[in-house]
Amino acid sequence: MKRDFLLIIIALFLTISVLGCNTFRGAGEDMESGGKSIQRAVDKND
Repeated sequence: MKRDFLLIIIALFLTISVLGCNTFRGAGEDMESGGKSIQRAVDKND
């Protein structure tokens, strides 16, 4: 019984870890896109 519980906890932890990595990567890509947009606007006004 304890073994099954431990396996479930490990599986949940791994699932959340993988989803968290994708979320942070997506947020990083969004920030990068925003930064590039700002840079283009600045370059355009020079």
